[in-house]
Amino acid sequence: MSAERLIAALLRRDLKLAVAESLTGGLLAGAITEVSGASKVFLGSITAYQSVLKQQLLGVSGQLLENQGAVDPEVVAQMATGVRRKLSKCCGLDETKVIGIATTGVAGPDEQDGKPVGAVFIGISVVEGAGEVVYAHSFEGTRSEIRQQTVTAAIAHLLEHFDNLGG
Repeated sequence: MSAERLIAALLRRDLKLAVAESLTGGLLAGAITEVSGASKVFLGSITAYQSVLKQQLLGVSGQLLENQGAVDPEVVAQMATGVRRKLSKCCGLDETKVIGIATTGVAGPDEQDGKPVGAVFIGISVVEGAGEVVYAHSFEGTRSEIRQQTVTAAIAHLLEHFDNLGG
């Protein structure tokens, strides 16, 4: 299972994970915490479904949200950095030891912020030199399928991050 590989990769590097979810509404955190031993690496998550929570809890720019809407690559990048910083601080951890990941998108049935159903952005925030990376996807299927595809892709992107670092 990919979540098991993710936890093993985080353990090997002595890193922690912080999650911010909108589109997935807690599914990503759920997939990670299904794995025994997740508590060794998983700090927690913030499900910020409403834009006001993205702004107030995660530090996403209010002007960005107003101008671009919540389904935007810069929004997800700010969400990932915001959750990494907030949970690092809350847990008394060095930010360089925490990776933030965030999800936003449109699961349907209607478009949102001018984005079609299936438009998804996944952001990863690290301090180890890479900064923020955003992945754009266009998934198809039911609302449930789009949300599940997002969880699978998020875990895969985190694993790719470690593969690119040689670990």
